[in-house]
Amino acid sequence: MQLLKPEQRDKLDGSNDRLFYNSPRLVTHVDEGFIQQLTALYKEKLPEGGRILDLMSSWVSHLPDTEFSHVEGHGMNEEELARNKRLNHYFVQNLNTDLQLPLEDQSFDAVVCTVSVQYLQYPEAIFSEVYRVLKTDGIAIFSFSNRMFYQKAIAAWRDGSDRDHVNLVKSYFSSVPRFSTPEVVEKTSPAAGFFQMLGMGGGDPFYAVMARRML
Repeated sequence: MQLLKPEQRDKLDGSNDRLFYNSPRLVTHVDEGFIQQLTALYKEKLPEGGRILDLMSSWVSHLPDTEFSHVEGHGMNEEELARNKRLNHYFVQNLNTDLQLPLEDQSFDAVVCTVSVQYLQYPEAIFSEVYRVLKTDGIAIFSFSNRMFYQKAIAAWRDGSDRDHVNLVKSYFSSVPRFSTPEVVEKTSPAAGFFQMLGMGGGDPFYAVMARRML
C-alpha cells in the first residue's frame, strides 16, 4: 500500500544520504529526559534474552541493562556503529535506496528505531521489512520527538505537527497487514515541569508508536 505521494517523500537536501552521514556525529540528538523515558519503555517491552534489531542506530542504543542474546545494529556511519558497545554485529545500508534488509525472516524478537523514522522516504517498504524479520508476537517500537535534521526529513514530516507525526507513524504500521493496532506512548520530559516554571519551555517531548506482528 502506497501512503505517500511523491512530493511528500521529497527532502530539501536531495543529495545521497551517504554524503550527509559520512562524518560521525558522536552526540545524542535528544535530551536526557527523553532517553530516560525510552530506556524505561525498552525495559518494559523488550524480552530478556531476545534478539533485538536496532534500526537506524548510531554510537549508542539507549537499551536497558537487560541481557539480550543478540543485538544487531543498522546505520549509515560505520564509525558510529563500531563505537556502540551494545551491538553484537552491525551493517551499513541506505534504506532510501536499498529497501530490503539483509536479514532472515522471523529472526528478531523486537525491532527498535530511535528518532530516525522521519528520514524514511519509502516507509511502507521498510515497515513491511520490519514485519518480515519479526517473529510472531515480536514488537516494533518507533520513537521520536520534535527534533530533526530539517533538510533530510521528508516533506510529509516537515509539514506536520507532533500529532500529525504520531498519526503518520500509525499509518505506516497500518499499511502492513497483520500488524496489531498501533499503541501510542506520549510523555513530557521529566525536565519539562521545572523549565516551564521558569518560563523557559520544556524538555524534548517523547513519542513512541509500537505494534506487534500478529502472524
